[in-house]
Amino acid sequence: MKKVLTIAGSDSSGGAGIQADIKTITAHKMYAMSAITALTAQNTLGVYGIMEATPSFVAAQLDCIFSDIFPDAVKIGMVSSGDIIKTIVEKLGQYKAENIVVDPVMVSTSGSKLLSDTAKDALIEELLPIATVITPNIPEAEVLCGFAIKDENDMIRAARAIGNRFPSAVLVKGGHLVSDAVDLLYADDNLQWFSAERIDNPNTHGTGCTLSSAIACNLAAGNSLDESIKNAKAYLTGALKAMLDLGQGAGPLDHTYRIL
Repeated sequence: MKKVLTIAGSDSSGGAGIQADIKTITAHKMYAMSAITALTAQNTLGVYGIMEATPSFVAAQLDCIFSDIFPDAVKIGMVSSGDIIKTIVEKLGQYKAENIVVDPVMVSTSGSKLLSDTAKDALIEELLPIATVITPNIPEAEVLCGFAIKDENDMIRAARAIGNRFPSAVLVKGGHLVSDAVDLLYADDNLQWFSAERIDNPNTHGTGCTLSSAIACNLAAGNSLDESIKNAKAYLTGALKAMLDLGQGAGPLDHTYRIL
């Protein structure tokens, strides 16, 4: 059985973060492990509290995982502390982790900044360079490229700018644009579009976590990066099409829609 590690924050309502990652990994019939960077008190209406883990405790979690059940891929989500980011980079380097997918959670859907400047610097300077692929949404890509992204031509410019800045591949997710659910991969000086139908479903809590975890699962299975993205988008589309409707706000996906 392939093993996938998620390093992220906990979502008490189960729609995003560690919980969405574990559900996604399980739906791919792989073994899920987690290193929790923070506890959150949240639901479909918002986030009401955050309690960060200490860097030393994150390090202890990673030591326990890598020294016993070595993961075939690693997904990294919300990490709000610069010191925790540095700890993660150090440990992944120490254990020579492979197939690292980083979902650079920096800006909320509403445009609110989620990282301090110190943490953002650590993310950009230390974590993103060790990734196999990074998966920014449009607001996050704008932070990384330094200009506004209004259409697919801007996505091309942004993907090239970010891809030339880091050694990792970059998948710019176009979900924030008013068009089909189209994403753009820049890797090895090549551009590749990935399209999927846009599902009319307001319950999209945890879509970014889910996609990045699904990509990690596919990389763990030995698929190429482009095949991993294609398969992950198909899984995400199915989870949205299932039309799960829970909670009073933006609800979660049906991660188990294809489990027998």
